[in-house]
Amino acid sequence: MTEKAAAPLVVGIAGASGAALGVRVLEACRELAVPTHLVASRAAALTLAEETGLDLAELSAKATVVHRPGDIGAPIASGSFPTRGMLIAPCSVRTMSEIATGVTASLMTRAADVTLKERRPLVLMVRETPLHLGHLRTMTALAEMGAVIAPPIPAFYARPASVAELIDQSVGRALDLFGLSWERVRRWGRDLGPIAAGDEG
Repeated sequence: MTEKAAAPLVVGIAGASGAALGVRVLEACRELAVPTHLVASRAAALTLAEETGLDLAELSAKATVVHRPGDIGAPIASGSFPTRGMLIAPCSVRTMSEIATGVTASLMTRAADVTLKERRPLVLMVRETPLHLGHLRTMTALAEMGAVIAPPIPAFYARPASVAELIDQSVGRALDLFGLSWERVRRWGRDLGPIAAGDEG
């Protein structure tokens, strides 16, 4: 197994609405045999309970390694610790703003800063609407730094039949950005739309 294949994905869950996104990221990574290092903010614990009925212990059981939000001595706070990148799902505006300014007040934002400085993929599933100019400028700054802004926008062409399918499609597309292909993603030209080239009867 190569170092990249063995490297974990760092998963952050901020306090924005959409806690189920982070839950499904952990579950998908387990299905894909990808180890995960989880850090959830204190606000995320409240959103998690309200939106999913899960508590932090149940969430933690889905991760390979769990870090406390204030543990700035955790391995993921150092660039010398190899990871395949970091996915924050959902990402709150506060978390996004901390990362953009470099004022990393928690392990989550420190780990994100490390991900950027080490030129590893940082994907932020920002959950906010409508966006004012300050939000847009912050996103621009992050994109210029190398982050990928990937809001969990519904893929209606996939004709989802449930909220769960909407979530899975968004999570799967975010995992694509790390080179991780999850079978629950419905893909154009394979599952949807025109028949893929070479598949004609």
